[in-house]
Parts: sequence; structure tokens; C-alpha cells
Amino acid sequence: MPAFNTRIQQALAQRSQQGLSRSIRIIDDGNSAQLKNGSAGYINFSSNDYLGLASDKSLTKAWQHGLDKYGNGSGASPLVTGFSSAHQQLEETLCDWLGFDRAILFSSGFSANQALLFSLLEKDDVLLQDKLNHASLMEAGMLSPAVMKRFRHNDVNNLTSLMSDNALVVTEGVFSMDGDMAPLADIYAVTNGKGWLAVDDAHGIGVLGKQGQGSCAAAGIQPEILVVTFGKAFGLSGAAIMCSEQVGDYLTQFARHHVYSTAMPPSQAVALCHAASMIQTQQWRRDKLAELSEYYHRLLSDIEGYQTTETPIKPFIIGSSDKAVAVAEQLKSAGIWLTAIRPPTVPNGSARLRITLTAEHQFHHIDKLAEQLKQAVKG
Repeated sequence: MPAFNTRIQQALAQRSQQGLSRSIRIIDDGNSAQLKNGSAGYINFSSNDYLGLASDKSLTKAWQHGLDKYGNGSGASPLVTGFSSAHQQLEETLCDWLGFDRAILFSSGFSANQALLFSLLEKDDVLLQDKLNHASLMEAGMLSPAVMKRFRHNDVNNLTSLMSDNALVVTEGVFSMDGDMAPLADIYAVTNGKGWLAVDDAHGIGVLGKQGQGSCAAAGIQPEILVVTFGKAFGLSGAAIMCSEQVGDYLTQFARHHVYSTAMPPSQAVALCHAASMIQTQQWRRDKLAELSEYYHRLLSDIEGYQTTETPIKPFIIGSSDKAVAVAEQLKSAGIWLTAIRPPTVPNGSARLRITLTAEHQFHHIDKLAEQLKQAVKG
């Protein structure tokens, strides 16, 4: 038997034995507060569509307008024929909003993060990453030629002890599994004048800061690099690296994920411009999230496993993987869709339910969640 067959068979058997096997389920309306799995309906508390834009009809019309004007696909990579006036407008919109010179567009946040580290880092460079950074950042760091060191999660003192001249420090603005925020002002004080700071704000952009400018704006800083993704609060997909004019030119020359990938459809760029406008002007969506978050806190803060966060991400710590899966399944039987997050995505012993709130939720949805979660945790 070829080595690949044996290796794959053993890996799958081990994953199953550990109770960590993953599977894909067919979900309809997964981009709304209520979804369907087959014929059954559920309240959806697993979506990253924090502002409720993913199913917004005006955003749909914007994309349809882009399709009518530009057609279906971009046809090529950005440096061939794939960069249109729609892409240029999106770049200018993001720069005006977020205060950067350039916005280099990518098809996903994963590719943007990998392109950033692969392009910037060389041998003998030092890369300092928060221990809980996203897999895209960790993988790119390990595969890059740089010396990568991880500092303890949100531990500025530990970061300071590792800091060296010309280091690249990378953190998330909001951590996707814990919902907590990086101490960006303190981290910036450590890096300023010594190295560069790059912030992946996938879960902060649109939700935090004035006009939804994100974690860095909320902290009153501007890092050298800001990565924003469009698959969460924007309700769409794709990403951009926000940077200076010179860094933008550098990425245009050397970021392979940008140079050699087909550009996002121009119709999508039109929709993203519209989403950016909605985020900036529709403050009621963030106000709704704040009200729901306070209500959630009021109903569940006295239950073991509850975690306080200032973001729409509300992890509920269960502990064991088996119990997390069992609780999630019990909630599904009660019409509530939640995902059990297990190792290796989170540390051993910290399996959890990743509960997310969106502007589409209503208070009665949280009432049902609280009631059923309390029952499920009690067993």
C-alpha cells in the first residue's frame, strides 16, 4: 500500500478515536439569524455576520448592479486585466475610511495573511506572534524564513522581553475563539520606533470604533499594517491589506497570492463599497449588538462557563470535547444551532461553544438560548 494511503488512514482513525472528527453539514440560510438543516429550522448563533449584512436586500441589489455593469468574473489577475474601476473605487473607499494610502485586495483573509508574512519576511528577521493568532498567521510564520517566537496571549510584558530591533509583531484585534481584544495601545507603545506592528482585524472591523473603523481606531493607534476581511461584518468575502504607498507597491511586486490569483469579481467590489458605506452610516447595527450583548450578559453571567467579552463573540467554556459536542447536539434538538469548538482549534481542556450575536437576532432568541443552554449544561 502506498505511503499516502497508510498515512491518511492512520490520521483519520486517530482523529476519530480522539473524538475530534469534523464533518460538513448542508446549511441553507446560514447567513441569517435562522437557518435550515434539511427540513428542520434553527436559531443561528454560529454566524460571523455580526451586522446582519450578509442577507441584506440593499447589498444584494448593489451586487446585482455590479453584475449588470461589469459582468460575472474579473477574467484575470490584477496585474493582467483583472483590476477594474470598481476595484479602484473599493481601494479608495477603504483608504478614505481607514486612513491608509493603499489597500491591496485579496480573495480571502487567509491568503492576505499568508501573502503578508511570506512577502515581508526574510532570513534573520524576527517575527513575534500572539500565541492565539489565527492558523493562517501561524502557518505562514512557521513556513517563512524568519525566526518566529510566540508571546503569551495579550501579555505585553512577555512581548517586551522578546522585542528586538526591526521585529514584526503580529496580533489579532479581536480573537475569534475567545472574543477578547488585544491591548493594542500598549502593544503599539512597545513596537513604536523599534519594529512594525501588523494587526489582523477580521473580527473587529465594522463592529468596533467610530463608524466601525475597527480595533485600532478604538485603541487610538494606526499600525504599519492592518488586515481587514470582508467575510464577517461586511457580509461578503475577500480581504485587504491596508498599508503605506511604498508597502503597497512592494506587495504589488512580490505578494504571490495577489499577483498570481484571479482578482475578485468587479461586481463583488461594487458590493463591498456599498457594504462599507452601510457600516459607516448605519450605527444602529452596532447599537443593536451592544443591547443584545448586555441582555445576554444579564441572562447568563451567573452560569459556570460564561465568559465576559466586549464583542459579539461569546465563548461558553465546557471543558471536555465530548461534553461540548453533547451540549451542542442537545441545543440543536431544541432548535438552536451552535458549534462545538474543540482542540486543536482551542487548547486542550477548553472545548467550548462559540456563541456569536448578530444585529439580526431578537431578544426572544436570546431568551430561548439562555433557557436551553442552562438545561443542557446541567445535563
